[in-house]
Amino acid sequence: MRKLPISYYTRTDTLEIAKDLLGKYLITNISGKITGGIIAETEAYNGVFDKASHAYNGRRTKRTETMYSSGGISYVYFSYGMHYLFNVVTSVKEDPKAVLIRGIIPEFGIEEQIKRRNFTKKEKTQLTNGPAKLCQALGITKLQNGISLLGDTIWVEDRYFKISKNKIITTSRVGVEYAGEDSMLPYRFILDNPNYVPVKLRK
Repeated sequence: MRKLPISYYTRTDTLEIAKDLLGKYLITNISGKITGGIIAETEAYNGVFDKASHAYNGRRTKRTETMYSSGGISYVYFSYGMHYLFNVVTSVKEDPKAVLIRGIIPEFGIEEQIKRRNFTKKEKTQLTNGPAKLCQALGITKLQNGISLLGDTIWVEDRYFKISKNKIITTSRVGVEYAGEDSMLPYRFILDNPNYVPVKLRK
């Protein structure tokens, strides 16, 4: 097992990174608690030409400035005044691309994840099968925005969890209807695994 190197994130093919992140381990060390699991769902946001991206058409705000950094840092933002969402910044400086981590299969610190989410359901497949659920379970807030993924707070490891190509579901993104035709781009990738149940799965 090893943390993914900076060269992994600075590749310019964000779709390839989004797909390749499936099976990697997302881990956090928040308030001294180690939590994490297998990345099971991602969405790519492909820069200034992607109408669903916060950086579409070169938009730069205090929030989006993080995306213009070189790949290998976190991009955490507050959505609809309710939830935090965690993204991996990819590509090179001034090329604002990112991958939204939509869900994991919980593996580490599961009891802590349950506590953070105040989770009372019996079915554990519902614990971290969504980007807001994921952030709550792993303790990710805006305090972790813009930090290095090579540090000791949030990182991604390759533990050589092998998956075959026929176990990857490719579909369109959800919640980005404002992007018009770009909302239908096949930029969402899901690990076909009995321990993960995606929500809002488009056929």
